[in-house]
Amino acid sequence: MTVRMTGFARSAGLRTGVFSRRNFIGLGLGALVSGCASYVPDGRTTLPQLSRETIIAKINRVRTDNGRKPLSYNGALARAARTHANLMAARGELSHTVGGTLRERVNAAGYFGAVGENLAGGQRTLEGAIQGWMESAGHRSTLLSPRFTEFGLAAASGGGEYTTYWALIMGGTFEAWKVGR
Repeated sequence: MTVRMTGFARSAGLRTGVFSRRNFIGLGLGALVSGCASYVPDGRTTLPQLSRETIIAKINRVRTDNGRKPLSYNGALARAARTHANLMAARGELSHTVGGTLRERVNAAGYFGAVGENLAGGQRTLEGAIQGWMESAGHRSTLLSPRFTEFGLAAASGGGEYTTYWALIMGGTFEAWKVGR
């Protein structure tokens, strides 16, 4: 089984077999940050077992155990996440741009606030997807951002390399993202 988190290796500047001082320091900092994770959810919640209550509990437990406020579950963000997860599964493609940009997708679902997105492919459980996001600096930053106040999450099974596709869309006000806040 192949498991992939979008963007990590590229954003970390890693290349196979290249051990520069910069990569060594980056890997060390990554290990330090991942070691600070006080909570990764227990359990084996598969797609057929996913419920709104379980999703809210798992996401908010990660946030509160890492010193962040819990989020509200937003129906429009959940619709956008479900549409995106289903489209990725149908096409067998893990991508932030399949079906349009994030802004286009959330607007079509009726959401007009600030947004961020985490995707994952190949994890068979909700806990596996969350763990992958927590182990990636960029994904962890999105999941734990204090600027987001609500979210929607969905997963779908389909073809392609990963067979399971996850979409987490976080939302909040544009005001929270103004410079100087």
